[in-house]
Amino acid sequence: MGINHWPEGERPREKLLHMGVQALSDAELLAIFLRVGVKGRSAVDLARDLLTSFGGLRQLLEADQDQFCAAKGLGSAKFAQLQATLELSRRHMASQLARGDALTSPALVRHYLSSQLRHLGHEEFAVLFLDTQHRIIRYESLFRGTLDSASVYPREVAKRALELHAGAVILAHNHPSGVAEPSDADRRITERLKDALALFDVRVLDHFVVGDGNVVSFAERGWL
Repeated sequence: MGINHWPEGERPREKLLHMGVQALSDAELLAIFLRVGVKGRSAVDLARDLLTSFGGLRQLLEADQDQFCAAKGLGSAKFAQLQATLELSRRHMASQLARGDALTSPALVRHYLSSQLRHLGHEEFAVLFLDTQHRIIRYESLFRGTLDSASVYPREVAKRALELHAGAVILAHNHPSGVAEPSDADRRITERLKDALALFDVRVLDHFVVGDGNVVSFAERGWL
């Protein structure tokens, strides 16, 4: 039986409108995204099948194009639609940050940086450039690959900070291993950047290390 024949209170779209998005399961939310099922399977059934096949919602959302498009009921059009949806979410978080002081929204900063870096299969070093009032100017990824003291260049970070007229920065990078615990190399990089930026009166407010479901703050550790 198709979803349109279900009782109205059980249809995902109507349930969302009447009870709010929090009332829906992962499968129901995914079914709204899918819109239609496949022969013999409703959109909710298909959503459940996909969540089981991929191992969960996060794995599905972070699948690459080949993996995603190979699944029954999906394809390149759905992949493009999903990527656009995820990017809209990231840009929405960025616009929320841009409206206020980054230091008054630490949870939002963590969530935003995690959304940018957590899913990457390689190490990436990024910077949130802030003005003197700690409002967001821009987020930029500056270095990628295996990060150590030889591959992160303080002069490049300082140059970009000056170009953007930044008064402070928040540093961030990910650990593809999923373990967010900072390494000795992470601490050395942070000290070099802090010293270099101080020459131009640019403060390093924090350095976040993004792992799998966890984000470690240098400031909270008392390392800045």
